[in-house]
Amino acid sequence: MNHTYNIEGMTCEDCKAKVTRTLEGFPEIDRVDINLSTGKARVTMNKHISTSALQSELTGKGNYTITEEVHQGHVRHEENKSFIVTYKPLLMIVGFIAGTSLLVQYPYKEFSGILWMRHFMAGFFIVFSFFKLLNLRGFVDSYRMYDIVAERWKSWGYIYPFVELALGMAYLVSWNPWVTNITTVIVLGISTIGVVKSNLDKRKIQCACLGDVFDLPMSKVTIIEDVSMVMMAALMLAV
Repeated sequence: MNHTYNIEGMTCEDCKAKVTRTLEGFPEIDRVDINLSTGKARVTMNKHISTSALQSELTGKGNYTITEEVHQGHVRHEENKSFIVTYKPLLMIVGFIAGTSLLVQYPYKEFSGILWMRHFMAGFFIVFSFFKLLNLRGFVDSYRMYDIVAERWKSWGYIYPFVELALGMAYLVSWNPWVTNITTVIVLGISTIGVVKSNLDKRKIQCACLGDVFDLPMSKVTIIEDVSMVMMAALMLAV
């Protein structure tokens, strides 16, 4: 994984050498290339290290400040937007899917919550895979920033949207519910690990749930989204 950082406080070649040695002291870092004139550092990692951890180590070496720069358009900068404005696309899409899943059972003579969940998950996976496939490469670049599988095996990022599409179709036609639900629990359960880790590290990156189409920040909303799907799949397994 390659990350680009801005490092302030370097004034000479000795500073550059000191910062380089400090960063290369992390076993997860394979290579550090610093441009002293621009203050930019390109760091190659075999495992992600939080910016706070890098800053903590540099603080003891001098008055250096390190911040992560935009990486292929997927590291985000804070903007003063309300929750509704920020997540409007996600809220609308989820609302449409939930509403359509309700209408499928109209006129509700024998409304089934389990059937609603199946239709909701079918719509969720099909629609969300659609947005990912609009720009597959952009999704992969964003997804690899936090998913624990995709960051080590890039091909998983290309496969994942098709797994979602297959799960959506499986829910739609009620194909082998046990296999479909257990696959959902495993796939989204693993995905949730990376989401939680990124939130704990306070990384300002783009959420890839809607691919590269909308600029949605990684936050607790993403955790709720993934955990809710896992819980629904687990509930359908239990009944």
